[in-house]
Amino acid sequence: MLNQKVSMTEKIGYSLGDFSANLVFQMMMIYQTKFYTDIFGLEGAIAGSVMLIARIVDAFVDPTVGLLSDRTKSKWGKFRPWVVWTALPFMVFYILAFYNPGIEDKGLVALYATISYTLLMSMYSFNNTPYSSLGGVMTSDIKERTSITSIRFIAATLAQFVVQGLTLPLVRKFSNGGDMGHGWLCTISIFAVIGFVFLIIAGTSAKERITPPSNQKNDFKKDIKDVLADIPWRAMFILTLFLFTTLAMWGSAMNYYFENYVDPRALYEFLDKLGLVAVEGKTGLWHSILDSFGLIVSSPDKCYEVGFGVFNMLGALVQFFGVLFLSQFLANRFGKKRVFIICLALTAIFTALFYFPGKADVETMFVLNFLKSLAYAPTVPLLWAMIADVADHMEYVNYRRATGFVFAGVVFALKAGLGIGGAILGFLLSGFGYKSGIGMVQDDSAIHGIVLSSSLIPALIFFIGVIALWFYPITKEFNENMQASLDERRKKADY
Repeated sequence: MLNQKVSMTEKIGYSLGDFSANLVFQMMMIYQTKFYTDIFGLEGAIAGSVMLIARIVDAFVDPTVGLLSDRTKSKWGKFRPWVVWTALPFMVFYILAFYNPGIEDKGLVALYATISYTLLMSMYSFNNTPYSSLGGVMTSDIKERTSITSIRFIAATLAQFVVQGLTLPLVRKFSNGGDMGHGWLCTISIFAVIGFVFLIIAGTSAKERITPPSNQKNDFKKDIKDVLADIPWRAMFILTLFLFTTLAMWGSAMNYYFENYVDPRALYEFLDKLGLVAVEGKTGLWHSILDSFGLIVSSPDKCYEVGFGVFNMLGALVQFFGVLFLSQFLANRFGKKRVFIICLALTAIFTALFYFPGKADVETMFVLNFLKSLAYAPTVPLLWAMIADVADHMEYVNYRRATGFVFAGVVFALKAGLGIGGAILGFLLSGFGYKSGIGMVQDDSAIHGIVLSSSLIPALIFFIGVIALWFYPITKEFNENMQASLDERRKKADY
C-alpha cells in the first residue's frame, strides 16, 4: 500500500490528539513555573530543580516507550492502542500536577510537585510518543505527510489559543473571591475532560499503513546504534532540545513580564480600545460571551490576566493562519530545511527585540508578538514532518525501520527542553532576586532579570537551533529521491 491519499476525516480525527497533547504541553510551557512559584510558593531555583529531576526519569522512560511501541503487535497496529490505553491516566495526572493539596511544609510541597510532575511527564511519553509515531506511518506520500502535520498543528494552534488565552481569565473567574487553587482545579479539569475525549477519537480514527520490512528482526542494540549514528536524527534531536528550551523559557518568562514589567494603566487603556473593559450599563451577546470567559476587566489592577491572555491569543491566531496558508506552500516550494532555517532565524531576531519596549509601550509589544508569531508559524508542523523523514532515512540507509524509537528520542529532547527551559528561568529568577508568592512586589533587579529572560537570552538559544539545522542533510531533492527508492523497495515481496 504505497503513496496513499489520506481522507480529510482521518486527518482531522488524528489531529485531535495533538489538540489534547497541547492542552497539557502549552499549560506546562507557559504556566508550570509560575504555578510553582506563586501558587505553591516555591523559590524559582526549587521549581527549576523539580523540572530537572523529572528529566532523569525521562532518560529511562522515553526509550522504553519507543522500544515497546515498536514491538507492539495488535489488530489496531503498533501505535494506535497506546494512544487509547493511556488517555485516561494521562489526563488524571494532568489534573494532579496542577492541584494544590494545601500542604504548608515547603519541603513536602516540593516533593508533591516532583512526584506529580514526573508522573505527568512519564504518561506524556507513553501517550505522545506513539501518537507522534503514528503520524509517520499513516502514509509514505511526502505531500500527504506534510498535509497531515499541517492539519495536526492547526489543531495544536487552536489548543494553544485556548490554553494561553483563556487559562488565567478562567482561573480568576473560578477562584470564588480569591481561592486561586480552586480556580486552577476547575480550569484544568475542564481541559482534561476535553483532552480525554479527543484522544479516544484520535486513536480510533487514524490508520497505520507503513510497516517495517517483513524480514526485519527485533534488535534492541541495533536500533540504538542506528539511531545514534544517524546524522539527520542527531540534528533533529539538538534542534528540538534547544527549540523547546527556548519556547518554555520565553513562554513562562512572558507571564512574569506582563505581571511585573508591563504598566497596568497602559495595558488597561489598550484593553479599553479593544472593548474589553467593563462599562456600566453595557450589555449584549458578545459582551456576555467575553464576560463568561473572564475576558472583561473592571480596573487596571485586574488587567494582567486578560492582557496576557489577549497577547497569547494574538500569537495563536497568527500562528494558526501561518500554518494554514504558509507552511505547506513554503515547504513544497523551497523544502522543509530551508524554510525552517530562515523562519527560526527571524523568530530569534523578533524575540531579542522584546528587550527594548518601555513599560508603557504595549502596542509595540503586541506588534513584536505579531511579527514573531508570523515568522515562527511555518516551522510549527515542519518539525514532526522532518522527524518522520528521519525515520524513512534510517530505513533507507539501514534497511530497518524503528519509527517509535526515532520519535521517542525526539520526544525526550522536547520534554528535556521543556524542563530545562523552565529550570533555567527558575534559576534566573532566584539569581535576580524574584520573590515567590501571589501579589509580591518585585525590585528592579528581579524585573531586569524577567526582561532579559523574555528577550536576549532566549534569542541566543534560538540561534543554536538554527546552527543545528545546517547539519540536517535531508533537502527537498534528497527526500524526493529517497522516497522514490523506498517505494521501489516496498513493492518487492522479499523486502
